[in-house]
Amino acid sequence: MKNETSINFFYLLPFSGETRSKPFITAFFFLIYVVGVLINSSIITVICLEVQLHKPMYLFICNLSIVDIFYTSVTVPKLLHMLLSGNHIVSSAQCYTQLYFFLSVATVEEILLFVMAYDRYVAICFPLHYHRILTYRNCCLITIGIWTVAFLNSVEFLNSILNMSSCHSNVIHQFFCDPKSLTKTTCRTSQLFIVVAFIEILIWVFIPLMCTFISYFQIFLVISKMKTKESRKKSFSTCSSHITIITIYYGAGVIGYLIPPYSEVLDIIFNTIYSNIIPMINPIIYSLQNSNIQSALLRLLR
Repeated sequence: MKNETSINFFYLLPFSGETRSKPFITAFFFLIYVVGVLINSSIITVICLEVQLHKPMYLFICNLSIVDIFYTSVTVPKLLHMLLSGNHIVSSAQCYTQLYFFLSVATVEEILLFVMAYDRYVAICFPLHYHRILTYRNCCLITIGIWTVAFLNSVEFLNSILNMSSCHSNVIHQFFCDPKSLTKTTCRTSQLFIVVAFIEILIWVFIPLMCTFISYFQIFLVISKMKTKESRKKSFSTCSSHITIITIYYGAGVIGYLIPPYSEVLDIIFNTIYSNIIPMINPIIYSLQNSNIQSALLRLLR
């Protein structure tokens, strides 16, 4: 039997064998981070300054941009520090803190994507009741509730990971501390972790995704019954950017966690897409497909 130990630090070695490529890798992640933060910050600024964008849909888009900034800020700065300094040692406290905030923003995004689908459902299926259901007060309460629930929920999930015994190598071939990588350092998975992981997937992934599918099923039924092609096109255009983001987000997440444990390179690629590329392209998708945001951005740049 392997000895169970308490790991005080981890070695994060995502690109240990790519010494010649490190300048390129560093520049690549730095560029992603800067571009992502600038674009998302622009969306937040535009929505805050433009009175015509003070509507429920844009409030949720603004929150999505905040989440995307957090996503990259949780992972990339530490990675850049490791690449530039050559120090790949991360204390267990730093590792679990990074994991906590990553889980929190992931939970916020999953709930937020469902809320945005519900917003489109109410707008298209019950247009006359839209402003009564999604009032400014209700939207603020929903937003506060999402962030509060996400941060509290991550405490329990992190606790279940901390209860697992470590006995394997403390080397993590990943550019940040994610649940899949940390479970590889354990010699046995605790019963608590299995139960909590199942509940987490059910509540924060499966149920919101199913509710999103149901919302869009109802939306497409209503759109198909519209009399004119122009009204159908206009209604669908308000949903297209959100559908695109959901497809990319969940697609990358599912593929990433279905990758076999020994495929470390693929793990890094899909984690990069999931936690860095997607947060950068989310605001681009919304700004390209939303005429109100486009015109507001142009007015801001003048």
